[in-house]
Amino acid sequence: MEQVSIKNGFTGVLASVGIIAGVAFFTYAALQGEYGMFRLFQVQAQESRLLAEREVLSDSHNRLQNRTHRLSNEYLDLDLLDEQARKVLGLARGDEIVVR
Repeated sequence: MEQVSIKNGFTGVLASVGIIAGVAFFTYAALQGEYGMFRLFQVQAQESRLLAEREVLSDSHNRLQNRTHRLSNEYLDLDLLDEQARKVLGLARGDEIVVR
């Protein structure tokens, strides 16, 4: 009778330890694993940084595209062309004062 009681007690303790170990493992995996919460927070932070960078690059791209369009053959902005010619070639009219 004593042996059966000890065996049942040992089995119960072993089962409890197994359950606790399983819960600990899955908790660790849920937090630290490849698809865990900490990785989720890292990915969300990276997503925010990349979206902000995309906005900056998109604005820069749009400005450059607008400037290129204004210098193209289809649409010629004479003021911009004059500004660029003066800047690149260093030209000025005779009646102008150049301040640098």
